[in-house]
Amino acid sequence: MKFKTILSLLFLLIIYQTNLKSQTEVFTLESAIRTALHNNREVIIAKMNVEKSEAAVREAFGYALPSVDVSGQFYHFLKKPKMAFPDFAALLGNATYGILFDEGVLPRDNSKFKPVNSILQSFSQSNNFETKVTLTQTLFNSAVFRGIGASQIYLDLSKEDLNRVTASTILSVKKAFYGVLLTKKLLEITEASFSNAQENLSNVKAYHQQGFVSEFDMLQAEVRVENIRPMVIQMRNTLENAKNGLKLVLGIDQNAVIDVSGELKYEKEIFPDEITAAALAMENNYGIKTLYLKRQVDEEFIALDRSEYWPALYAFGNYSYAGSGEEWKFQTYSSAIVGLSLSMNLFSGTRTKNKVEQSTIGLLQTEQQINQTKDKIAAGVKMKLHDLNRVESTIEAQERNVNLAKRAYEIANVRYREGTGSQLEIQNADVALQQARTNLLQSIYDYVIAKSELEELLGSIEDEYLEFIKNRN
Repeated sequence: MKFKTILSLLFLLIIYQTNLKSQTEVFTLESAIRTALHNNREVIIAKMNVEKSEAAVREAFGYALPSVDVSGQFYHFLKKPKMAFPDFAALLGNATYGILFDEGVLPRDNSKFKPVNSILQSFSQSNNFETKVTLTQTLFNSAVFRGIGASQIYLDLSKEDLNRVTASTILSVKKAFYGVLLTKKLLEITEASFSNAQENLSNVKAYHQQGFVSEFDMLQAEVRVENIRPMVIQMRNTLENAKNGLKLVLGIDQNAVIDVSGELKYEKEIFPDEITAAALAMENNYGIKTLYLKRQVDEEFIALDRSEYWPALYAFGNYSYAGSGEEWKFQTYSSAIVGLSLSMNLFSGTRTKNKVEQSTIGLLQTEQQINQTKDKIAAGVKMKLHDLNRVESTIEAQERNVNLAKRAYEIANVRYREGTGSQLEIQNADVALQQARTNLLQSIYDYVIAKSELEELLGSIEDEYLEFIKNRN
């Protein structure tokens, strides 16, 4: 029974491992970039900023369009308001007696005249309603018109910032992707060295059993195997860490099982000289282009703040329909007016002056950021060109060095089999071969990354990725 249970568990384990391997998602550089552009949170936020800016442009245009407002109200007086007013009864009585006395109808009797005093009287009816439609059109308002221009510039700024984030994301993907490729190759080198050491140990044990080599040689071979074993484990862990870093850039679940497909190879290219490259960077770098647009936005903000000095002119029309009554039978009436409204601030406690001053300082700060960024980019372009030239000059020599190290390792093995060499020679030759391969791979990786960083500084993004971002939902 126990045997059947163990077999069942092993069978399930095999099925699980098979399913796990089948679920591994393999990324090429192309698919990795597209996945990152779709999932990366910075790209998503930058894309949302573009959509938000587009809505802001539409809002700014809305302030220049006519505004129509409708209002209505109904109210019932629980207690009517009163106001002091001359006593109409006294006035009427005095006027009537005055006429009768003047016409001689009655003999004059001044005692008939009553004093006219103010009494509290109500002129309101219990139930009242009013509906009103108001149309307002801006004829001149500097803030409105400046706001339209500023919102459009801000939209351009958000689009350029999206390009900047896209370029930065693509560079991050390339670094992480090629980092995984480099680690895989280094793991292969380490595993090949470990395999060579195991094969050598097997041969030495066979020679030792036949009495051809000493126990010391066999111990040396075994020590070499055990020294390489932890390096293999460490490289496997490093590979997993590199993959986890790639998952983070791609914006996918850390529990996902992934692998990469591609080559880490050297392809020599011709790059512009330092002056030309720096000029291209000043013209096309997305960081600088973003700051240029930010400077325009700052200028528009200064103009917006200054617009508070200017008058505002509006045309308006108003139509109202109202009624009142003691019961629910209303006496109704309507009215309509048209006119112009002009307003201008004459004094605001220096608020406008200080707002303009703050906006001007903001513009000066942006100018300093532009100059600082230019200096950094110019230095970065020079450094990357120097790195590319340095790596180019060493790769060919390192390729020859790998071939020499291979040959030396083969000779060391032949010498040992012939009895003229030692385990130390084999060990040294293997270490030299491993180091030569590692140096070559590291140089190729440095070249590819330096090239990618230079492209990012020069503002070079494939149009397909910009279209992909533009059409992304």
